[in-house]
Amino acid sequence: MDDDAEIIAEFLVESHENLDQLDRDLVELEREPGSRERLSSIFRTIHTIKGTSGFLAFNRLEQLTHVGETLLSRLRDGEVVMTPPIAEGLLAMVDTVRALLDGIERTGRDTDPAVAVDPVVAVIDGLLAPASEPASEPAPEPVPEPAPEPAPEEPGERRTVVESSVRVDVDLLDDLVDLVGELVLTRNQLLQRSLGSADAELVRASQRLDLVASELQESIMKTRMQPIGQVWSKLPRVVRDLSHQLGREVELVMEGHETELDRSLLEAVKDPLTHLVRNSLDHGIEPPDVRRAAGKAAKGTLTLRAYHESGQVVVEIADDGKGIDPATIGAVAVERGVVTRDQLARMDGRDVLGLIFRPGFSTAAAVSNISGRGVGMDVVRTNIERIGGSVDVASEPGLGTTTRVRIPLTLAIIPALVVGEGGERYAIAQANLVELVRIEGDDLRRQVEDLAGARVLRLRGTLLPLVSLAETLGGTPPGDEALTVVVLQSDDVRFGLCVSEVHDTQEIVVKPIGRQLKAVSAYAGATIMGDGRVALILDVAGIAGTAGVGAVQQEVADPRALGADDRTALLVLEVADGRRAALPLTAVARLEEFGRDRVERSGTSEVVQYRDGILPLVRLASAIGLPDTSDQGDRISVVVHETGDAAGAVGIVIDRVLDVVEVAVTASEVGRRAGVTGSAVVQERVTDLVDLEAVVLRSGVPA
Repeated sequence: MDDDAEIIAEFLVESHENLDQLDRDLVELEREPGSRERLSSIFRTIHTIKGTSGFLAFNRLEQLTHVGETLLSRLRDGEVVMTPPIAEGLLAMVDTVRALLDGIERTGRDTDPAVAVDPVVAVIDGLLAPASEPASEPAPEPVPEPAPEPAPEEPGERRTVVESSVRVDVDLLDDLVDLVGELVLTRNQLLQRSLGSADAELVRASQRLDLVASELQESIMKTRMQPIGQVWSKLPRVVRDLSHQLGREVELVMEGHETELDRSLLEAVKDPLTHLVRNSLDHGIEPPDVRRAAGKAAKGTLTLRAYHESGQVVVEIADDGKGIDPATIGAVAVERGVVTRDQLARMDGRDVLGLIFRPGFSTAAAVSNISGRGVGMDVVRTNIERIGGSVDVASEPGLGTTTRVRIPLTLAIIPALVVGEGGERYAIAQANLVELVRIEGDDLRRQVEDLAGARVLRLRGTLLPLVSLAETLGGTPPGDEALTVVVLQSDDVRFGLCVSEVHDTQEIVVKPIGRQLKAVSAYAGATIMGDGRVALILDVAGIAGTAGVGAVQQEVADPRALGADDRTALLVLEVADGRRAALPLTAVARLEEFGRDRVERSGTSEVVQYRDGILPLVRLASAIGLPDTSDQGDRISVVVHETGDAAGAVGIVIDRVLDVVEVAVTASEVGRRAGVTGSAVVQERVTDLVDLEAVVLRSGVPA
């Protein structure tokens, strides 16, 4: 059904219901002509039908309801009083309106020649004409016969739009969803019991119950699904009023308003979305003169976009405004005590943008009725995460900002993967599930390593951070004989969750967790399994945040093949008392740590025994002309670089690994020297770009 047809169908259903009420109200008004409350109700109903019919270009219907509205207005204002002819005329109008609506349903137009509108209009005009004469005089026209009732349809014929719809109380729908949830739990229990049963009849009955329960659940959930356009309906007015107040010129574009999600979630996201729209107007889109000076169109564009992706609803709020400057965010955050300068120095650009979600943070110079109090974005994130969603911001200074909100389709019943850890079972929403990976033997030693103190997995050219579920829950991680990894995605964060067991997938009924566990970020809810035991539902975003997993996925590939923007994957290091250097990630085979007592000498070179061989070492700081500070502590950090020939590998001794980033490198000749090709700004810090070939030569190992 296209948009116009859907609007017309809703208009027909509502109008028919109102006409039934009008019949009753007019009869009662004839008994109690002085009831102003009933007159006002009748007037509002006809006024609504008239306004919508004009919007939909139903001209005959608009003409008829217009004269009826005028007569009702005279009655309401006391200019005329209710008489039998007036009552007959109004009832005839209602009958004719009903006949026109039937014609609209059949043909999509109100031009049915079988419905005579002009005689009814003439009668009502006649009732209006002698307004100065005594109201008891009869009307000049004879009232036309009511429109004929449509012939009864044969059984099985098409139902009308009114007969095809029914209004149900929302509380009843909520009760039905709860009952279906209990049915799903019972079905899961019966299915589990029947799996080991030799009773063929029980197995068949349980399978039939499974099918019926699934279809019933799907049907019930559809009754709660509503288009997100219902939430957006008030936003054009918000944008209009706020743009006038702020002196902005804004065009609002809305795409995907038909995207559906559970009505309870619609209510939950209404306020956060409104706040994000207000934020885009206040902090994003510039005044017309500022935009013109920057070479932009005077009118800014605010785009709302909704679509389904991976079992979730994604809502984007994008503006083409001034964007967010990470330097400004960082400075304000330090000034207001949100972070320290040392903490800021360790943050990448994405982490800095994330500061806008901290409580008490605001860049507004003064408090107004729109912003500046430091509340809002933190509440937005809290409310979105409360319903199992997430919110993320991406911005380009001078170009604009996009806020992306991800929310589940429904909170009631979801498909989930059940995993085991420490004798307990946990559920993970399938919307967050990417794949399952099993690693053992030589693959385990080759693909899993430590990076800056954290375990990572090399998976098809990607460095994937690993998080142990056992450690997250306060237990002891499993041994290193084999690794079962559940690859999960939350927003732009992808990581591997190491678990002891993987059971199966099933539909689970989401139950809220008690207030005692609300503060534990690892849990999003609970469910009852088939054996009656409770299993906690894991919060993927919460686990990622607790483990400090970064949001950038790092590609281990030839930098020249990374795309037209020449983005390069770099390993960022700290050398010589806080000085930074970077290596191409493609040159890094492994990251190792050795006890200082394992370092030996062979001639003038430092070496360690490594993987049944000898690994020559070269101190990176000394190789690039900086004082060597890597002797502090009882262990050394080493980047292993494989030279690709018979010479084997060389170990580059560093202070510590800071991060892995993928950036478009703009190299400068500044700082160029032996072992350094130049410098670049990486994570807003000047960083030496290491000439790895020259450094390797310093070790005496041919490159």
